[in-house]
Amino acid sequence: MKIHQIRNATVVIEAAGQRILLDPMMGPVGSLTPYSFIRFRARRNPLIGLPPNTDALLRGITAGLISHTHFGMDCDHLDAAGAKALAGVPVYCNAPDEAGLKKRGMQTVALQIGRESAFPGGTITPVAASHGGCVMSKVMGPGAGYVLRLSGEPSLYITGDTILTPDVRAVLADMRPDVCLLPCGSAQLDVGGPVLMPTDEILEFVRLAPGRVVANHLEALNHCPTTRDMLRSLLTTAGLETKVTIPADGSPAEIS
Repeated sequence: MKIHQIRNATVVIEAAGQRILLDPMMGPVGSLTPYSFIRFRARRNPLIGLPPNTDALLRGITAGLISHTHFGMDCDHLDAAGAKALAGVPVYCNAPDEAGLKKRGMQTVALQIGRESAFPGGTITPVAASHGGCVMSKVMGPGAGYVLRLSGEPSLYITGDTILTPDVRAVLADMRPDVCLLPCGSAQLDVGGPVLMPTDEILEFVRLAPGRVVANHLEALNHCPTTRDMLRSLLTTAGLETKVTIPADGSPAEIS
């Protein structure tokens, strides 16, 4: 298995003969609105461009996977350019997002939380994700994580955008994923609590994870203050650095 980091939450998962494009935000620098105007500097998103090998990474995509869409709006997990990158392939999604994705011309496969379904090369199980606490999760809209079990490959838990909840803890304890893909930017809006795990929850997640953690959702959005260097320092101080891979944009995390 290879997890090719592109930018933010956008990755290509190469495993079991599949090339799965997750949460494509493919637009140019500044093509999306700022997500914070007061708490953090109001800069348009994304803050950085795509890596130079993006076109090569997008060749041969066999399926798409969307964790959430913020009520169907162009966002950091699916923008207009990202939708074009998914043309002609089946796009797996959380059932509440299906109608909006169909309006964008996608060949959707709707999935139900907690129900294992067939997926090319194996199975996929959507699991609960909470994009912030009770109030913020309603503001941010429905989302999902996914557990992928592909033939001959490590099991992979894609947490989606979530804080550390009892549901997330249960996935780690009960499903025992070999690899976890975890958003680590510690995002916050101008009001309300965190909408991604703050650093203390990231460290607790890593401690609980049965195997390796791959960190992403870093350094691309103006409301995500945690950087790669900050994360490395925190992990080293906590003695957890050997459990976590932090790929640069355009680079793969190889999982045996």
